[in-house]
Amino acid sequence: MGIFNLISLGGAVAWCIVASGVAALYVFIERSLSLHRARIRYSDFLSGMFNVLGKGNIKEALALCDETPGPVAYLVKVAILYRDAEKEDLYRTLRDAAAAEISRMERRLVVITTVAQVAPLLGLFGTILGILQGAITLQSQGPLVQSANLLDGLLISLATTAIGLGVAIPCYAAFNLLVIKIDRIVLDMERTRYEIVSFLKGVRRQEES
Repeated sequence: MGIFNLISLGGAVAWCIVASGVAALYVFIERSLSLHRARIRYSDFLSGMFNVLGKGNIKEALALCDETPGPVAYLVKVAILYRDAEKEDLYRTLRDAAAAEISRMERRLVVITTVAQVAPLLGLFGTILGILQGAITLQSQGPLVQSANLLDGLLISLATTAIGLGVAIPCYAAFNLLVIKIDRIVLDMERTRYEIVSFLKGVRRQEES
């Protein structure tokens, strides 16, 4: 039995599960591409920025930040713009900026988690409907019920359960994969925050001495 026949057998509930799975797949692809573009070699980027900033080329440094995708470059830009602030204030500003970037990276992940949680429940709902259909058939036909009539309800139950699990399991895996990617970028952001602040404050001390 092909997957299309299995979905058709499950009826409206199965199609709802499949539709939610397609939505989750779209979000996964979009987020994966976005996170792939967002992660850069932060150490190489910072090295280049330190060279530019060390020469006092603020405008060039800001232009490089604008041309570079991802939250690391954005944090560096914020640090440069607020470089004259006190150290603690600068840390606080960068922390707020990082929180906004993390929220942006996690955007729409709730779709995947919701599908992962709801798909098995929809499968269970389809199972109950299939059992109910078999019970109604048994009640209406009494002792003359044929096994083929009961089999329809059983097949619906099994189909919706299988489809629900078939959608939920990849969604759980997809969500965890995206979380791992986000955690790696967040770690790069934390390292960038401390390194850029230390560099800027070091430059400021040299200028004041």
